[in-house]
Amino acid sequence: MANRFGSQPKTAHTCRASKKTKAGNRQPAIGNRNKSMTDSKPNLILIGLRASGKSTLGKALADQLGLAFVDLDDVASALLKANGAGQAIQTHGIDAFRDAEAQALRSVLEHKKQIIALGGGTPTAPGCAEMLIADPCTVVYLRALPATLRDRLRGTDNTNRPALVGDDVIDEVQMLFDQRDELYSSIADTVIQTDDLTFEAALAKLVEAVETAS
Repeated sequence: MANRFGSQPKTAHTCRASKKTKAGNRQPAIGNRNKSMTDSKPNLILIGLRASGKSTLGKALADQLGLAFVDLDDVASALLKANGAGQAIQTHGIDAFRDAEAQALRSVLEHKKQIIALGGGTPTAPGCAEMLIADPCTVVYLRALPATLRDRLRGTDNTNRPALVGDDVIDEVQMLFDQRDELYSSIADTVIQTDDLTFEAALAKLVEAVETAS
């Protein structure tokens, strides 16, 4: 698992405040929050493309902090009575799955003290970006460049990762990055550049994000 994010960092980790806004005002950096997640209500939401590490890092972070972990793909798939996102999309179509994601996110945000990994396309689902901006959660974008994501995908079983365009999930990485990178950055409180981070280093940055949310 330590090799998922490559070798030890060659350059400094990138963590920048976002342009996230609420009600027309600039959203404060997460370091300005009044209470930490473990003491109060905000959830930590992980966003990013496929193979960005949302689920693996999210589970590890939840275990380390003693919090609940939620994979939104699982919740949305259950609403469609499907065994995973791949089956849900193949059976019901992408539009129905996006609607299920929106319903799932709305439901999940009613609970607090959770680490929530969103599907790569969840922020594009109807109303989801607005929900994330309006909610007092901390949103972290696990960002990696297309070349890094392709390398990670080549080392995994993509059977349950349905391609959204064409037949190959690896071939569509660049297109999805171009379409979603700006959106992800605009709704995130923090962006963690993971290309040169080990799994352990990326996890440490997430722990830091939680601690500075106090």
